Amino acid sequence: MTALILDGKALAHKTETELATRVAAIKASSGVTPILATILVGDDPASATYVKMKGNACTRIGMDSLKVELPKDTTTTQLLAKIRELNANPAVHGILLQHPVPHQIDERSCFDEIALNKDVDGVTCLGFGRMAMGEAAYGCATPKGIMRLLEAFDIPLAGKHAVVVGRSPILGKPMALMLLNANATVTICHSKTVGLEDHIRRADIVVGAVGKPEFIRAEWIKDGAVVVDAGYHPGGVGDIELGPLMNRAAAITPVPGGVGPMTINTLIYQTVDAGEKSLQTS
Repeated sequence: MTALILDGKALAHKTETELATRVAAIKASSGVTPILATILVGDDPASATYVKMKGNACTRIGMDSLKVELPKDTTTTQLLAKIRELNANPAVHGILLQHPVPHQIDERSCFDEIALNKDVDGVTCLGFGRMAMGEAAYGCATPKGIMRLLEAFDIPLAGKHAVVVGRSPILGKPMALMLLNANATVTICHSKTVGLEDHIRRADIVVGAVGKPEFIRAEWIKDGAVVVDAGYHPGGVGDIELGPLMNRAAAITPVPGGVGPMTINTLIYQTVDAGEKSLQTS
């Protein structure tokens, strides 16, 4: 068999076209332009690049971005104050705090200060809990992007055995709960898992979210599995050895061009949704 390529780049492009139409409708009906506020603390080059990419995505669909740049010696108190200011600003519809923040900042407290209705990156404990319970909340951008990708390509999830390798609070854990909410049977594996290879061999769906290049070997994955690689490392490789799976897996997310484009796209998608909802309640 030849694996179906789950093309996140193509889906993100298609979605941007749809979002541009929705943004134009918001502007036409209310005169309001949806705004994503991005907070960058410090001068980390990679973080600055990510924030720029998010701003560019906003521009492509006609949204605005409000760039908040704070010095690297910013305190937790100062960052909390800035987040509260953005929470109170009715012109701002989504708030993104770029991770990681400098070591002196309590990142979790700052994430949790973001208002639920503006938590378009899905980073608050409240949003996570609501998502886990099947209540309305914006999902963490990467796992939610993966779910949108699987849905767009009609990948069946109900009754399937999914193995998620990784348990980070913004990827592995929410990914597992989203799959569970979609009626998959879910196993979460991590650095302390005994018999990792055996767990993966039984999986109908494998999600690599471990953060180590090609840590998950192709030979561990059974024929006909759906393979989702959420990693990206120098040399253009992910967390899974994908090459040998191209003629064995049912479906694969390529690296690059699979999960990556869906992360920023989901952030923008959820910001447009937040903008529409704010007008309904105003």
